[in-house]
Amino acid sequence: MTALEKALTEFRSVEHTAQGKSVLHSLDPRAKTIVTVVYIATVLSISLDSLPALLLFWIFPIIASAMGGIGYGEVMRKSLYTLPLIAFIGIFNPMLHREPVLYAGTIAISRGWVEFIAILLRGLFTVQMVIVLIMTTGFYKVCRGLNRIGVPAVFTTQMLLVYRYIYVLVDEAIDMDRARKSRSYGKKGYRLRMWGIFVGQLLIRTVNRAQRIHMAMLSRGFTGEIHSVARTEWHSSDTWFLIAACGCIIACRLVDIGAIINIPA
Repeated sequence: MTALEKALTEFRSVEHTAQGKSVLHSLDPRAKTIVTVVYIATVLSISLDSLPALLLFWIFPIIASAMGGIGYGEVMRKSLYTLPLIAFIGIFNPMLHREPVLYAGTIAISRGWVEFIAILLRGLFTVQMVIVLIMTTGFYKVCRGLNRIGVPAVFTTQMLLVYRYIYVLVDEAIDMDRARKSRSYGKKGYRLRMWGIFVGQLLIRTVNRAQRIHMAMLSRGFTGEIHSVARTEWHSSDTWFLIAACGCIIACRLVDIGAIINIPA
């Protein structure tokens, strides 16, 4: 299996997992979405100097994974795909802030490295919560939940189309890669010039296919908003989940864990 085929399998496994029957699966998408947004906003509000306070929020993706019947190892593995992008965000912090703030024996750790680690943890924790949300709800239901809590339909529709376009892009790339292999007589990899040709042809083919999909949608009455016949109802369990989860998140934010374990912020 090629890397492209593995990527497509990963995408489809997420949607397959969303059909489960766990406690988290049974909750209303709006409740789970609101809790995820509150969690992300709270984690991002934590100072980059407060590593102990940030580490406390690691427990939430672990608990959410258990409630959703998903192995935390799988969630962690999927979140690591975003690690290079997250690392790029804070890559300059160690060079800009060199004053020491912590000591590990005789080794001084600068403020920049503490901030860099905090950026990595922030990114990984928030990505993991989003992964759990999608794996226990499905991307389509997440967008519908966002729409029903007030997010404009044009925004959620664009999210769905972009998500669908990822599948189109990967499908076209797999077809082109198979065609190249059938004509290359066992040669592996791409030369630099071939990469340019491959990417250019991929964009042309995916744009053409996207246009055909768009014309098919218009012929079926698409007006800019994706409707669904499925209906979800808000139950008391959703209310209690929302109150308990948001309460725990806010309580953890208010706790000064650094002072409790006597670690300087």
